[in-house]
Amino acid sequence: MRRPLRGFGILIIHSFLVCAIRIATAEDRITAGESIRDGETVVSAAESFELGFFSPENSNSRYLGIWYKKVSPGTVAWVANRDAPLSDHSGVLSISRQGVLVLLNSTNDTIWSSNASRTASNPVAVLLDSGNVVVKDGSDDNNPDNFLWQSFDYPCDTLLPGMKLGINLDTGLNRFLSSWKSLDDAAEGDFTFKIDPDGYPQTYLRKGSDIQFRSGSWNGLRWTGAPTLKPNSVYTYEFVLNEHEVYFKFEILNDSVPSRMVLSPSGQLQRFTWIDRTRRWAPYSATISDQCDNYDLCGAYASCNINNPPTECGCLDGFSPKSPGDWNIFDWSDGCVPRTPLNCSESGDGFLKLSAVKLPDTSHSKADKNFSLLECEKLCFDNCSCTAYANLDVRDGGSGCLLWFDDLIDIRDYTDIDGGQDLYVRMAASELDKIRKRRKSSKKKHVVIIVTSVIAAMGVLVLGCIAYMRRKKPKNQGRAANSFQSLDYSNKDSREGEMELPMFDLTTIANATDNFSNYNKLGEGGFGPVYKGKLIEGQEIAVKRLSTSSGQGMVEFRNEVLLIAKLQHRNLVKLLGCCNDQNERMLIYEYMRNKSLDHFIFDEKRSRLLDWGKRICIIEGIARGLLYLHQDSRLRIIHRDLKASNVLLDDEMNPKISDFGMARTFWGDQTTANTTKIAGTYGYMSPEYAVDGLFSMKSDVFSFGVLVLEILSGKRNRGFQHPDHNHNLLGHAWRLWIEERAMELIDGSLDEACPLPEILRCIHVGLLCVQQAPEDRPIMASVVLMLGGERSLPQPKQPGFFTERNLPESSESSSSKQRFSSNNEITFSLLEAR
Repeated sequence: MRRPLRGFGILIIHSFLVCAIRIATAEDRITAGESIRDGETVVSAAESFELGFFSPENSNSRYLGIWYKKVSPGTVAWVANRDAPLSDHSGVLSISRQGVLVLLNSTNDTIWSSNASRTASNPVAVLLDSGNVVVKDGSDDNNPDNFLWQSFDYPCDTLLPGMKLGINLDTGLNRFLSSWKSLDDAAEGDFTFKIDPDGYPQTYLRKGSDIQFRSGSWNGLRWTGAPTLKPNSVYTYEFVLNEHEVYFKFEILNDSVPSRMVLSPSGQLQRFTWIDRTRRWAPYSATISDQCDNYDLCGAYASCNINNPPTECGCLDGFSPKSPGDWNIFDWSDGCVPRTPLNCSESGDGFLKLSAVKLPDTSHSKADKNFSLLECEKLCFDNCSCTAYANLDVRDGGSGCLLWFDDLIDIRDYTDIDGGQDLYVRMAASELDKIRKRRKSSKKKHVVIIVTSVIAAMGVLVLGCIAYMRRKKPKNQGRAANSFQSLDYSNKDSREGEMELPMFDLTTIANATDNFSNYNKLGEGGFGPVYKGKLIEGQEIAVKRLSTSSGQGMVEFRNEVLLIAKLQHRNLVKLLGCCNDQNERMLIYEYMRNKSLDHFIFDEKRSRLLDWGKRICIIEGIARGLLYLHQDSRLRIIHRDLKASNVLLDDEMNPKISDFGMARTFWGDQTTANTTKIAGTYGYMSPEYAVDGLFSMKSDVFSFGVLVLEILSGKRNRGFQHPDHNHNLLGHAWRLWIEERAMELIDGSLDEACPLPEILRCIHVGLLCVQQAPEDRPIMASVVLMLGGERSLPQPKQPGFFTERNLPESSESSSSKQRFSSNNEITFSLLEAR
């Protein structure tokens, strides 16, 4: 009698132990007859993902879903019952003996279930480390072809690595993204992102039935409307089109760098990569980045160019606005029409080549991978309905044929050739001749202008050399020109008329600084020591005292006095006066209680006081100050020594550019100058200035770019070290950028709540400013607009000084160099040869 009872007791204990072991070991599967309740979870083998019940942050609804477990706990990647949420914690998930996942509520009603392509003898549901929950026969391997069902076939708002976005042409299964209704409601929202198989397949972002964005067709390398989709070290991607299926997917190369693509409730499609150092998701690319990404903005036979505001839309060559009145008020919806009607005859039409464009909508197109581009042209020419043609695949010189048979819509121009593709547009032969003649004439004019400019420049140079040789003075007279006596400060009228500055006597400044006591000493730079002082009326001042051993002398002193006395801007330090008494030369400035920028950004503790709001205000303030110097002041001034220690911070942390001893003035239309006396600071000088002595506004732009990257990273460009390479900060930032890991550059002291797109934009602007070639760098007016705008930016090119150093650095010495240490920077002057 006791034996059966004992056996029953052992069975109960065994079941209890199995349950306890399941909870303790967090199994990755559910077998037939098992279930999980609200509060229990299934965890993938490597604990990458977790399956269970959850509620959005501001909702009481319960959903069955999959979320990240390790890298970003709580970030949901998939939801089962998104349109049928549970109202309580009664949910139960089980798998039937037929291999069907079933979700039951408190009344045992089925509110969601999977399906099965076939029955299984031993069904099991497994959560894989890819984030895919699959139902398979227990004896089968992990080959997707053997799965009875998988969640990857039913995406929600997130595309994970390995997940297909596209259509199975045999079964009709359509895998696409659909947004949540809101952040608190997982129900299907207004936006979808899917591949459309009509014509030549392409992806569309829709709001309801209205198209918001089109990716462009696939050209073998990328979608023609997705220039940021480039080979990188984080993930790979592929597009597959055959008789059975059409799909796009991506795979990550390193499991330690998770990546995902998310369609937000507001309709923004973005790719995110997990930054382990900062413990947050970094957005790297967005679908709609500017106005030109809006679908069919400009109408037929027109293209959008974001670099031509406010008239981004323009008719293609050979076409004119269909409704000129509407076009003039920026209503481009009617598009353009041919200036000369097409004439479908043997010699009546031709094709105009457009370069670097997003190819038109391909929903009314035909493709054949077996034709060459020449054969493609003939096919289009022979069909009067054909409006354009292009290569189907641009790899290896181009192959395949893509033909259009309707109006050409949704075209945009790219400044970067990698961002688009060549398109050949049909037009009347007579119109094509006019365009070619006009382009040829324009090219000739361009050549004439260049040749004339070169001849004129050479003539001016020759005349200048002759005049210089005639007027050249003996060496001793040249030196006298730089002497202190050449500045006639004894004449009050001359002094005030030239400088418009108060003059302080030595006694006043000595009393204000407690006779230049070390207690009041703020620091020391190339000019000499700087002291804090207080005038008798109570005003606090900063005094720069020219040192007798300084490499800078009367020229720099006079230069700073004359320049800054004429400048008034909230982002430039204010010069209160100067002192020239008893062989003492001093400059008196307003006192900045917070000292200089380098005092904060390069100090581990003080850098925490600079949140993102303060850093972006500092960056924008420096940019506005430089813009004033370059463009808006009475003089066009090149600073030549912009660096962190020359940016002072007032009580409210507003930046003020200081130290104009190295500054130079440009007159009229002058844009570039050359010097044999190179003055500046290692790490901030542009390549053309450091190597050839050429300086311009673009030299300051380079220094500004270095400063931006230092502010964002909290690291100095000069002396930067990294365990993986020997690049400076610019090289490190460039490597991260091309590997799409730019967020790793950011100072770890910044709060996680920072606006990541804004930070990435600043990195982008910084890299544009430090490009190797001066002509590639933007002017400061553009920089200010870039920092405050939302338009797309051109892709940066390789920065200056992008070479690996041999560390440790060898000591540099030269009799022709004089160096002055200041805040771990090296300021230097290459003395002019005598």
